[in-house]
Amino acid sequence: MLSWIIATSLRNRLIVLAAAILISVYGLITLSRIPVDVFPDLNRPTVTIMTEAAGMAPEEVETLVTLPLETVLNGLPGVERVRSTSGIGLSAVYLEFRWDTDIYRNRQLVAEKLQQVNEKLPRGVTPVMGPISSIMGEIQLVGLSSPGGEQSALDLRTIADWVVRPRLLSVPGVAQVIGIGGGVRQYQILLSSDKIQKRMLSLDQIETAIARISTNSTGGYIDVDNKEFLIRNIGTIRTEDDIRNTVVGMHLGQPVFVKDIATVRIGPQVKRGDASVNGKAAVILSIQKQPGTSTTELTKKLDQALTELERSFPKGVVMNRDLFKQSHFIEAAIHNVAEALRDGTILVVVVLFAFLLNLRTTAITLTAIPLSILVSVIVFQMLGMTVNTMTLGGLAIAIGELVDDAIVDVENVFRRIRENRALTNPEPILRVVYRASSEVRNSIVYATIIVVLVFLPLFWLGGIEGRLFIPLGVAYVVSLVASLVVSLTVTPVLCSWLLHKVPSSEEGDSALVKKLKNWDRGVLERTLASPRPVFIGTGALL
Repeated sequence: MLSWIIATSLRNRLIVLAAAILISVYGLITLSRIPVDVFPDLNRPTVTIMTEAAGMAPEEVETLVTLPLETVLNGLPGVERVRSTSGIGLSAVYLEFRWDTDIYRNRQLVAEKLQQVNEKLPRGVTPVMGPISSIMGEIQLVGLSSPGGEQSALDLRTIADWVVRPRLLSVPGVAQVIGIGGGVRQYQILLSSDKIQKRMLSLDQIETAIARISTNSTGGYIDVDNKEFLIRNIGTIRTEDDIRNTVVGMHLGQPVFVKDIATVRIGPQVKRGDASVNGKAAVILSIQKQPGTSTTELTKKLDQALTELERSFPKGVVMNRDLFKQSHFIEAAIHNVAEALRDGTILVVVVLFAFLLNLRTTAITLTAIPLSILVSVIVFQMLGMTVNTMTLGGLAIAIGELVDDAIVDVENVFRRIRENRALTNPEPILRVVYRASSEVRNSIVYATIIVVLVFLPLFWLGGIEGRLFIPLGVAYVVSLVASLVVSLTVTPVLCSWLLHKVPSSEEGDSALVKKLKNWDRGVLERTLASPRPVFIGTGALL
């Protein structure tokens, strides 16, 4: 089988070379498009259910909200763990499904169950599913501030909530944008107990009346000259005066307005936490991404959107988009691993040339590195993997071994061609290359298989460990197998073209190889003449 592969490659040299070039081009295109992230996808399919229960203590939330939700949702197919937290007026339930389940199917099953549990929850309490998010979801923090004081904290939060947030949510790949600090603007109606008592109104009456303000209603239709017009009652609140002039009841036959019993003002919602930039009050937007989205590409799109928004900001608003960027860490990590990959390649080139002392043999051997890496990138795309520190780490570990198979083949072919040239009737170059490659094919395959077997246990790791280290194993094994295929196909073809006429000045071993051979010969002669010390030393080490 292996001999047939070598022979077929030598008979179809142009096809093999064209296939190698096509794979290289497609691999480069894939490399430019494949997602880049800091770690592999570590997201277990998880559905989050958030439920607000205003006015309830944590004990009540747990008993009346969290427990009924857990009871109903715990029996869903594929659920492995249910976690929950109950706080003041808030319940959060986390459903973790098996790794092999589909998150969208899981959300559909949860939505069906939530319809059944609504009747068991207190009145006015409605559970809501949170957005699909990533374990490495927070990719950027954006700050809005007004160092000169031209804009108040309320104005900054209004700009963040109604201008910046909707635009960022429209960027594909963004899961959620959360505003922190500044204070949410709201109309506040501060009732006066003395004025309420004087006008003999109850709080229920006032609450019911105020709840009905700021609503539009319809009055049907009217026909005028065979034309139909819609009648509407416009009651939307636009200013504080609209609230002040709202009727909330009657006293002694006279209407009672909000301004008669309360003070109306615009103020911030009660804060639970705040934000600052450089020690000054500000608004911070936390941007979270969806699973499977390239962090670097999404960050570029967000920067473009923020640049467009910044032009429309009022005077005095300053945006700081570099408070935190996960892409900076990713770029630094990828750069460090890429440097290790580059340095390893340079060392391999230096060592190869030092031993072979021939530019052509060195070049043939080195073709295994880019071809193997590009094949690995293509496999990453087919498997839905990303380029990350683990996959690049696997390639960095394998960089020295990628040339092992090719160098064994090239060195043997190089030696056989020199021997063939010394013959009176030299054989055809293709036959020499075929025989030389066939001589070492078994050792090449056996060595590769043994190394691959060492990494196979990685693929049986489960949980987070498996999700973290399996990509490293895939990168290492795929690149190693790709280098084996290259050594059996591309390497013999290149040898037949580039080594068919070796200059006489380059015949023989290099000075370094001759020196090492002489040293090795001396060591072998001494150890073979006195084997007992060798056995004793080996036994002591064991």
